[in-house]
Amino acid sequence: MFLLQLKHELWKLFGKKRTYIGFGAFLFAQLAVILLFRYTKATMAIRRALEGGGYPADDFLTAGTIATQVVLPIAFLLLPLYVALVGGDLVAKETEDGTMRMILARPISRLRLLTLKWLAGALFSFALSLLLGGFGWLLASLWFPQGGLFSLQFDGGGPAGGFAVFGAAEGAWRYAAAHVLLATKAITVLSLAFLFSCFNMKPAAATILALSVLFANVIFMNIPWFADYKSWFLTHHLNLWQWMFLQTPPGARMAESLSLLVGFNATFFVVGAAAFQVRDLKS
Repeated sequence: MFLLQLKHELWKLFGKKRTYIGFGAFLFAQLAVILLFRYTKATMAIRRALEGGGYPADDFLTAGTIATQVVLPIAFLLLPLYVALVGGDLVAKETEDGTMRMILARPISRLRLLTLKWLAGALFSFALSLLLGGFGWLLASLWFPQGGLFSLQFDGGGPAGGFAVFGAAEGAWRYAAAHVLLATKAITVLSLAFLFSCFNMKPAAATILALSVLFANVIFMNIPWFADYKSWFLTHHLNLWQWMFLQTPPGARMAESLSLLVGFNATFFVVGAAAFQVRDLKS
């Protein structure tokens, strides 16, 4: 019955037109940026960086390199936006429409219902993250050859200085692993929006509050005087996926960030479930 109910929640989620806004936006944004790389002189800076480091530019000016450059800004801005949009809708929209009372008239607990909705949202977030990577690589392959991968080195969301290069095989699996880890960012943002969605507020308000929390974290994290406290901010740990593009990923730091993100997700869900449990849906 649990799997049947989960299937029903997925059917409802993917039956909404707004669920597909993120997929369409990713496709359009990636196509636009890739075409700019292809038909402008934007790749000259990459070529100069590679040749200055003693690497043959033609071996690394590839589909993997361009896809990586495209995904970084999109994952920073667009991914949280569309995931929060869905997360803010999960509970608040059905409550606003009045269908939540009808659902709870059936023999199902509120906790079970919230678990099903969160799992459906988590599966959506995972699919969105993987398709972001898949779209990027596929579209870049139409105009750029396969080969090695070049990436700027990032640390906690900002450039760490220098760059990393990988062979074709290593570059491909690092790209794939980065997008699997990117799913943890998407799921955490969804959980944050889900938390606000469980309170008595409109879906748009839940989405805006979740994004406000994220942007506030970004602002504080990027104030130079708070550099020693970067690890205190949620967005620092959300960016762990970028560490897959470091020449030597910091395994201990990545494990720490993953464990903290698990804790954040559990906290968001528990607080949201507690708030929803005591709500009077009849008023």
